Amino acid sequence: MANDSTARDLDLLLSVTNLLITRHELGDLFEALSECLGRVVQHDYASVSLTGGPGIGHALVRLVVLDQVRHPELEGRTIGITEDSQKRFARDEPLVYDIQYLLERNPDIGKVLEPEGLCSFCTIPLRSARTIVGLLSVASRATAAFSEHDTALLKRVSGQIAVAIENALAFEQISRLTAQLAHEKEYLEDEIRSEQGFSDLVGSTASFQQVLDQVATVAPTGATVLLTGETGTGKELVARAIHGRSERRTRTFVRVNCATIPATLVESELFGHERGAFTGAASSRVGRFEIASGGTLFLDEAGDLPLEVQPKLLRALQEREFERLGSSRVLRSDARVIAATNRELPGMVEAGSFRKDLFYRLNVFPIHLPPLRDRREDIPLLVSHFVRKHSHRLRRPTLQVSDSVMRTLVKWDWPGNVRELENVIERAVIVSKGGTLTVTTPGGPPAAPAATSHSRNWLADAERVTILDALRKSNGVIGGPNGAAFRLGVKRTTLQSKMRKLGIAKPPY
Repeated sequence: MANDSTARDLDLLLSVTNLLITRHELGDLFEALSECLGRVVQHDYASVSLTGGPGIGHALVRLVVLDQVRHPELEGRTIGITEDSQKRFARDEPLVYDIQYLLERNPDIGKVLEPEGLCSFCTIPLRSARTIVGLLSVASRATAAFSEHDTALLKRVSGQIAVAIENALAFEQISRLTAQLAHEKEYLEDEIRSEQGFSDLVGSTASFQQVLDQVATVAPTGATVLLTGETGTGKELVARAIHGRSERRTRTFVRVNCATIPATLVESELFGHERGAFTGAASSRVGRFEIASGGTLFLDEAGDLPLEVQPKLLRALQEREFERLGSSRVLRSDARVIAATNRELPGMVEAGSFRKDLFYRLNVFPIHLPPLRDRREDIPLLVSHFVRKHSHRLRRPTLQVSDSVMRTLVKWDWPGNVRELENVIERAVIVSKGGTLTVTTPGGPPAAPAATSHSRNWLADAERVTILDALRKSNGVIGGPNGAAFRLGVKRTTLQSKMRKLGIAKPPY
C-alpha cells in the first residue's frame, strides 16, 4: 500500500510539474495552480503571498487568492509575518495552525476569513534554488484537516511552484522591459524626425536618406524644386517638409492638384480672375499665386498643366509677376514653387506636350523619390509608424505586428507605394481584433506564380484602385497624352480591356 501511495504521489508531482511549466504569465500560472492544489490536498481556500524582494522580511507585499473565498479586500494586501514565523520559513518548515492563531497574529486577515467558517490552515514557504519567492497557504472548514502526509506533499510540490512563479515573474519583467524599450525606441525615432523637421518622413535606407539630405540642403535656399517619382511615394509630404524647414514656414503652404482642375479653369485657379472674365465669373477671385505670396505654392501633378497655361506660369516663375484673367493689371508674388509629377517630363518635352523652358525652370533642384519596392528595408518602419498613427487617430490601442505579417508586407511589391501601404494599414487597424494586426495580403509580390483565389482578389483590388485613381486624375479621359492609359504606361486598348475585366465603367468626371 505504501508503494502504491508513493507511486500516486510521484505521478501527482509529475502532472503538477508538467502543468505548471507550460504557464509563463502569472495570471495563467495562478489559474493552473488553483487546479493543481485540488489534486494535491483537499481544501476550501488557497492563496499565494509573494515577496517584494529576496527572502522573507517582516511583510509579504502581494497576496493572491487562488480559489473559493473571493474577497476583493484580500487581493494585493500586505501580510505581516512574525519573527517566529520568519525563522520557521527560513528552515523550510511548514506552519499548521487554526483560526485562533491567525486572529492573534494577523487579525486583519483572520477577521475576513473567520466568517467563512475556515478552521484549519497550512502555510508552506515557496523556495526556489536562489531564494524564497513567497508563501503558499491552504485552509479548510474541517478541524485539523491537514495531516503530516498532506503537509509533506505540499512541501514536495512547493519547489515546482516556486520555480514556476520565479520564471513567471522573470517573464513579466522581461515583457515590461521589452515594452519599455519599444516605447523608448519609438520616442527617440519620433524625436529625431521631429528635430530634423521630418516627422512624417519615415525611412532609413540610403536612397531615402539621400532624399532627406537633399531636402535639408535645398529647404533654406528658396530655390524652385521638382519632385519626381511614382504615384504614392510621398511627394506632398516632402514638399511640406521643405516648406517646414524654410524661412517661409510661418506663411501659407498652398497646394494645387493640376490633374483635378479642368483645363479651362487652371489659369483662373492659379492666377485668379476678375468679375465677368468668363461665363459664370460672377465675382472676382484671388488666385493661388496671390494666396501663396511669402509662402510656398505646391504644384502637384505639374505634368498635367495645359500647354496654353505654361507660358504664364513660366513668367510667374521668372519675373514673379502675372495678371488675373480678364485684367491687365500686373500683380506680383514671391511664392516659392515646388512642383511634383509622376510623369517623364523630358519625354513630354520631346513630344511637344510640355515646354522645354518651363521644364528647365522647374528643374532647378530635382529630387527623385524612390518607389517603395526599391527600399523594402523601410517597410517595417513605415508599418510601425502607420499603426501608431491610425491607432491614435481611431482611439484604439496600438496593435502588435507579428513577424509573419511583417514578412508578407515586406515581400509585397506595393504598386501604389507608401500611399497604398498606409491605406492597407489603416484598414487593418479598423478591422483587426485583439492585440495583433490582421492584414489581408497575398503570400508574395503581385508577379508571384500560382496565385491563389485570395491573392487574385487582392491583386484585382489593387489594380482597381490604381485605375480609378488614374481616371480621376485624367478627368475620365482614357486615351491621348493626358489620358489614364498614358499615366499608367499601357495602351488605350489594354486599359479598356482591363476595365471591362474588373467591371469598371467610365465615370462621369
